[in-house]
Amino acid sequence: MVKIDDLYYLSYCGYDGENAFGCVATSSDLKNFTKHGIVVPQLSGDELRSLIKHQQDLNIKYFQPSTGSSYVWDKNVVFFPRKINGKLHFLHRIRPGIQIASVNNLDELNQDYWKNYMLDFKNHIVLDPKFTHELSYLGNGAPPIETEHGWLLIYHGVHDTINGYMYVACAALLDIDDPTKEIARLPYPLFVPDQPWELKGYVNYVCFPTGTILDDEELYIYYGAADEGIACASVNLNILLTELLANKV
Repeated sequence: MVKIDDLYYLSYCGYDGENAFGCVATSSDLKNFTKHGIVVPQLSGDELRSLIKHQQDLNIKYFQPSTGSSYVWDKNVVFFPRKINGKLHFLHRIRPGIQIASVNNLDELNQDYWKNYMLDFKNHIVLDPKFTHELSYLGNGAPPIETEHGWLLIYHGVHDTINGYMYVACAALLDIDDPTKEIARLPYPLFVPDQPWELKGYVNYVCFPTGTILDDEELYIYYGAADEGIACASVNLNILLTELLANKV
């Protein structure tokens, strides 16, 4: 959840047992919410491939979503906590990377918008898998944090192991005025599942960051542990930014 001007934006995943999509609800008082429903594209795998097939140098995994009538999952919606160049900006996730969208208001997010968006899909990708710990796919976590060096993004990376997928916490830095541009990325995870409540649960081997609190220079990262509990880790913000700036792209 973020507050932009006088309105709170609550993003969440809607799941009907088969398909998962990013949804949004808004509120002015945190008591009464208006559901805006699904805000991400609702495309089959065939539709997506037909829209992106002529774009060069895309990760091959974008061409391997579910096929036929099944929808491509698009979730992990997180909003930037203020308008950028007068527009709402949010991140979303079609595997394997993280993409960005911008609109004047939520009403613009219709099927025509998304079809035009997909025709220029490559230029909307913010992060794609790069390092071993995130090689399978990435996903958003906490809303971006504004710093003097750029937008700090705490996200999750996923890699395959002999025991299945492992979800780890990751960090990157995006340009403050143009968050489509990646400035830096840690070449290693912030933290990984290594405690009993992270290694075994509803979904094993999961550290899934979802929210942050900045208290002076200490950044507290709240995360899902094995999809069963909520845990917290912390790091000094300045130390993290220094490390990120030492790993510019």
